[in-house]
Amino acid sequence: MRVLAIETASEACSVALFEGQDLIAHDYREIGRGHAEQLLPMISQLPEKGKAERILVSLGPGSFTGARIGIAAARALGFAWDAEVLGYPTLALVAAMAQARHRQPVTVCVTGGHGEWFIQNFNSEGQPEAELASLTPAIAKAQANHTTVCGSKAQELANISNPDYFTVISNLPDASGVTRLPHNLLTRTLKPIYGRAPDAKPQPMVMKNKVNST
Repeated sequence: MRVLAIETASEACSVALFEGQDLIAHDYREIGRGHAEQLLPMISQLPEKGKAERILVSLGPGSFTGARIGIAAARALGFAWDAEVLGYPTLALVAAMAQARHRQPVTVCVTGGHGEWFIQNFNSEGQPEAELASLTPAIAKAQANHTTVCGSKAQELANISNPDYFTVISNLPDASGVTRLPHNLLTRTLKPIYGRAPDAKPQPMVMKNKVNST
């Protein structure tokens, strides 16, 4: 089976094309913003324009806009190609990439919003040990349960805790690593994982009394 992987939920934008478990093409760019402009051209430059029977797409958390862009593209391509589309948690991919180098439990710490970090602990099999959290750095440091920390904020997490205590793997999610994900973490539910409450809150509806005239 040919598989297209899409990763847009971080500062990086990447795509990867697999034949079974074999990586046949890959593009990775650290762009910060601009995923909407970069993603489709990157896919079109893959062999056969990236056409695949299955599409794997990042759900986040991370960049709200980036995750939504990736999901929208995956849905559209899945419809056009009659392909199966599955989502995966971004932090699980970061953990799986780190565990390819160090097969042991890891704490993932990545950039969140409003100065907070997304943090989550994973066991040695790549399974989440608890729900992810969006925390200030001061609080996040107490949530690092493992001596190996990975992700875009891993070094900063180690620095404010005990740098000599941690093994640090500073990595961004990369679509080329999706084959390392535990299969049970793939989902058909294609909804972004925000990791915290939305910034905008709905305004309460104000009902106006009608005045009847006679």
